[in-house]
Formats: sequence, structure tokens, C-alpha cells
Amino acid sequence: MNARRPTISDVAHAAGVSPSTASVVFSGKTPVSEATRAKVLAAAAELGYLGPDPRAASLRRGRSGIIGVVSGGRLGSVFGDPVMRTTMDALADAVAPIGAGLLLLREGSVVAGEPTLMTAPIDAAVLIGCSALLRDHLASVRARGIPVVVIEGDGGEGVPRIALDNREAQRLAAEHVRDLGHTNVVAVTMPVRWGSESGWLSRDDESTTSVDVVADRLAGFRDVFPDAAAYAAGDSSIDAGAAVGRALFAGDGPHPTAVIAQSDLLAVGVLRAAEEAGLRVPEDVSITGFDGIVVDGLAPYELTTLVQPAWQKGRAAGEAVAALLAGDTPDSQWFTSTFRVGNTTGPVAVKS
Repeated sequence: MNARRPTISDVAHAAGVSPSTASVVFSGKTPVSEATRAKVLAAAAELGYLGPDPRAASLRRGRSGIIGVVSGGRLGSVFGDPVMRTTMDALADAVAPIGAGLLLLREGSVVAGEPTLMTAPIDAAVLIGCSALLRDHLASVRARGIPVVVIEGDGGEGVPRIALDNREAQRLAAEHVRDLGHTNVVAVTMPVRWGSESGWLSRDDESTTSVDVVADRLAGFRDVFPDAAAYAAGDSSIDAGAAVGRALFAGDGPHPTAVIAQSDLLAVGVLRAAEEAGLRVPEDVSITGFDGIVVDGLAPYELTTLVQPAWQKGRAAGEAVAALLAGDTPDSQWFTSTFRVGNTTGPVAVKS
């Protein structure tokens, strides 16, 4: 049989104090003497009282204290991507002062009964890399009275955006490669939609890309190389980049002389595949990334990349959530990447 959960009144009775006095010992909102505090805590320990029931506190506040965070793909990709980890860490920091924590949700439910954007007891939602599928749910989510913030995407009118200059930044990398004399160039993209497979992208595929950040970076590439080929990876990881690189560098060629990847993890994977194929970087193939992360074991290479302010993005999203929950209307914010030239790009080789 389950024993009844002890209450704050039980603790107060055992400690010989009023329930209000016992309550403030746990809330910390009002100072109490050390002697009283010690008596209350001793009584709580004896009774097995661990503190106020968070469910009751949520009911009193009318809030769950949970911020739902939705990112495309499997949750493993969130923890495997340093940019995502940094963004999530900053987001958690920003909502902590309002007594909230994060709940990670998948864009596409794959397990019956798992929490979703539509069913989870959340106070607000943060959508990362907003896709067409997520936009389809936005009207219903907002109809529930749940505030929404979008990181790197467009949630429509009235939804605060934490935006990055994805198109402009990717154009800088493409212009750098073009100015080095490269014309045989391939873009390696992140997945164009949730659950999509790796492979060459047709123009129809590109026109129906449903993930904003992928579409924007691809558009920046197309501004400079309108007719170049593009290859979508299965996810944004080193392993996925290596798989793409093996496809690009298979056989005797001709191989691309430059690869513009949409993430640093993909770029590192492509670099590893180039080494496996006996190609020199950057003498035989130049490679650029996007993010500006630290990748262990990359030396002697320093990736040519776009450094994005991941911490600032996450912090801004959390502050926007706090403002919405306080009844304010936060402005959208735009962040700029910094182009950093490393030693993975160089002039196109002159054939003798």
C-alpha cells in the first residue's frame, strides 16, 4: 500500500510551528531564525517530506514551468551538435529566472503517446529551424494560448524571430571560393525536410525545401553558383558528411575542386572523406563550413567557416519567451555571422 504523502501541515505540527512558518522555510521568501529553520527541516526529514508538490504549485500559478523546444530530426542530433548544445544551454539560462525548464520535443512523432507540440503541458514553445510541418501546427498551438518564438525560421506574423543572416553569410563563403578560381563546386546541405534521405538534389527538391535555414543557406550558395550541384546529407554530423564526401570523391573523377558545406560537422566529414580518397586539402579540394565550432582532432586544419553567435541566439530566444509570458511583445532580433578564413581553402589547382 502507498503511504500518504506528508504535507506541510504535518511538518508544521511535528516542528511545533504554524504551517505558514514551515512554508516559508522551504520557499525562502521570508527570513526565519536558524533555530526555527533547523526544527522544520528536522521534522521534514523525519517525516520524509521533500518539499512542496510541484504539481500543486503549477496549478496555483496556472503554469507548468515547462518550455517546449522543437528541433527537426532525432533528439540525438541535438546533443551531437555543439551549436545546438550551446543554443539550448543559453536558452535554459535565460528562462531559469522565471522558474522554467526545457522539454525537448521531436518535430515528427515516431512513438505512440510521446509528448508533442500539440499535447505537451507547456507554457511556451521555441521552434528551432522552423519547417513547413511546424508552421502547419502554429495556428493550433497559438490557439491554445501558447506563446511561440522561432530561432532561424519564419513563424509568420506576430511570432518573434531570432534570425541569423544565413543567406548573406553563405554567400560570403561562396564568393570566397569563387574568387579563388573554383568553378567545379558542390554544396552539401543539411536535410531538406524531416526524415529525408541523403542524395543529389534536383531543382524540384530545392524548390520544395521545407526547412528555412537549409533553404536560406542554399539560396546564398545559388546567388554565386546558380548552376552548381547540391547534395543533401542525412543529418548534420561528421559521419553524414563523410558519407557524402565518399560519394563525391568516388572513382577517378572528375571530382569537385571545392565543397561548401552547411555546417562545420558536415565539412569535417567531407574533409575526412577527401583524405581517405588521397586528396589534399586545400591543394586538391577546398572545403568550407558554417558555425565556427571547435572540433577535436581537426589539427593541423583550421576550417574556413562562418562563425555564428549561438549563445546569443539562445539567450535572445529565452528572453523573448520570458517577455511573452510577462505579457510583453518582444521584438524580433537579427544576428550576423563572421566569416573566418582558415587553411582548408586555397586557389584552384592549375593543371599542367
